[in-house]
Amino acid sequence: MLFDFNYTATVRRFAARFPALSHVGIQITFWVIVNNLMALLIYLYSNFISAVFSLHAQYELTWVFVLLTLLGILYGAVLGTTDYYLDKYTFRKMSLGRVMLAKALISFTMTLLILAILTAISFERIIPYLVSADHALILVKQQSWRYIVYFFVIFYLLMTLLISFINLVNKKYGPGVLVPLWFGKYKNPIEEERVFMFMDLKSSTTIAELLGHLRYSAFIRDAFYDINQLLSSYNVEIYQYVGDEMVLTWRVNNDMRYERCVLFFFACQRQFLKRLAYYKEKYGFFPEFKASLHMGMVTAVEIGDIKRDIAYHGDTINTTARIQSVCNQYHKELLVSEYLAERTGLAKHFKTQSIGQISLKGKREQIGIVSIEKMEDTPDANR
Repeated sequence: MLFDFNYTATVRRFAARFPALSHVGIQITFWVIVNNLMALLIYLYSNFISAVFSLHAQYELTWVFVLLTLLGILYGAVLGTTDYYLDKYTFRKMSLGRVMLAKALISFTMTLLILAILTAISFERIIPYLVSADHALILVKQQSWRYIVYFFVIFYLLMTLLISFINLVNKKYGPGVLVPLWFGKYKNPIEEERVFMFMDLKSSTTIAELLGHLRYSAFIRDAFYDINQLLSSYNVEIYQYVGDEMVLTWRVNNDMRYERCVLFFFACQRQFLKRLAYYKEKYGFFPEFKASLHMGMVTAVEIGDIKRDIAYHGDTINTTARIQSVCNQYHKELLVSEYLAERTGLAKHFKTQSIGQISLKGKREQIGIVSIEKMEDTPDANR
């Protein structure tokens, strides 16, 4: 297969370690490719004009590629940096339509600024490197330059919408998944070994009754947003949101550090503690989750037509869900399968307690369960 897990894992690790650089790098790569495509279009169109009107102009393709590559790097770096920090601090509070409009306006402003800079440094100084012909002056007349400005503005606006769409799809599936999807990696079912975590809000029914469905939805939204802030740091993929429950997953590979799956759960608790005052003041409740961990082979396949998604099937997912369902029965926050605990050596990193072999709903055979005790530096915020 052209793109295997090594590509996805590498992209995810880089994005987790350098999120801003990763975002800017994508923008720079995209705009360099777009600008060189534009250079090729200009080259073909100039040849067409030269042939029709017998201008005999020689288009210096190399210099145009160099100029537009430099512009792509500049444009991608500035726009990518702006886009990253606005996404992080401003755009998340806005509707999708307003975000797209804001990005289009930023792109429009950037395009005009670049064209103004080119005009200010005297376009005539650049043209001799791009075109050599007796009739080259035809190309640098003011009216010709005006049409070039129109072309740049329209082209860049369209490309801005395209890169915005790519970024939205990339956010849906996570870093490193979009390219394999383009090459049809999940068109047919494939087997993958994965760790799954089911996180479910404690006392959700009681909280929903007291808050009402609108405030409860806002409460869940805020809790999930806080969890999302930690995903890249722990290389976590979100598989599904199911009401007040999140299903998360890690792809198993030789470099995987299994203790990070547990550390992620406790990191979520610490993240909520940082915002304790906010939750208490706005809702009167503090989000607490119970969770389960299990690992095994699953089948991954792209499903759907009108709405497409990547689905995972297999007993591993069902077992993980069943383990999470008994957290309240044993008064535990985090339960993991004995299979995962023994295979990954979690006892070396955490305080564990064996629950023993238990029967899970829908399972004919009993399964060993282990409890991971709360870390000492994570106090109970509701006490």
